[in-house]
Amino acid sequence: MMVPAVLLVLGVLTALVAPRLLARADWTDREPVVALWVWQCVVAAVLLCFGLSMVLSASAAWSAVRGRVFAGAPHGVADAYGLGEGGTWAAGTALVLALGGVWTAAMLTGEVLRARAGRRYRRAELRERAPLLPGERPAAGDLVILEAPRPDAWWLAGTDPRLVVSTGALRRLKGRQLDAVLAHEQGHATARHDWLLHCAGALAGGFPQVPVFAAFRAEMHRLVELAADDVASRRFGRLTVALALVELNEDKGVFGPGAAPQSHVPERVRRLLAAQPRLTAFRRLRLTAAAALVPAVPLLVAFAPGLSALG
Repeated sequence: MMVPAVLLVLGVLTALVAPRLLARADWTDREPVVALWVWQCVVAAVLLCFGLSMVLSASAAWSAVRGRVFAGAPHGVADAYGLGEGGTWAAGTALVLALGGVWTAAMLTGEVLRARAGRRYRRAELRERAPLLPGERPAAGDLVILEAPRPDAWWLAGTDPRLVVSTGALRRLKGRQLDAVLAHEQGHATARHDWLLHCAGALAGGFPQVPVFAAFRAEMHRLVELAADDVASRRFGRLTVALALVELNEDKGVFGPGAAPQSHVPERVRRLLAAQPRLTAFRRLRLTAAAALVPAVPLLVAFAPGLSALG
């Protein structure tokens, strides 16, 4: 019965320690794509710890579950886990973790449904404000010009995606700045950043007291913007992207002493102008490989008794 407890403790420690370690890392702004991967691996490891602990705790509490979980296992594997000694503690742990899993699924479903409803509303508003011409047949990814004095641009995701730019943005953006903004938004679409934000929002909304999920949501909102900035910068240059960000946001109160604390725009502009060099390819590969090993740890802990029994 030690394995479910070890997995539970490992999940809690990862949820507490990982955000602090990543907050101290000095490379995340230079390599936002790698940082996104690391965060996903950390969160996957936490969820794996709790999920595997739930399965093994349920196996310890109820012989029917144990029979199904170890149905195809060779002789002696189930005995190696010592699951017959679980008792009430195992049943309570399994039920709590199962409720957490159901709650996570419910929160993710709600997040997706809210996002779909929001897209339907924005799409209907877009059709009203920028109606199609007679005989016009829009294609996915088409650029839509919206009559609005405020400079803005965004990607409307979904089954029929649209790239929307306001006339205010067209008047403000000069030279290749508009192309840079469009490349930024297309970077979001290509990497499917909307799904990352949905998952992060569901976990943080469902478990607001868990530090790793709250930090995951905050970092996802920041890192996806940095990653999209880099996509645009590689095509049009960092200075062009920085100037486009200033033109789009200087009237929104994000610069100067009364700036909204949740806005990352000033940080993004400073990062683009600083033009720090990327990490070496070897270090990027090393960080990527090390992050991939993080979810492997709970799998190793869960399967170690069975593998030792087979050996």
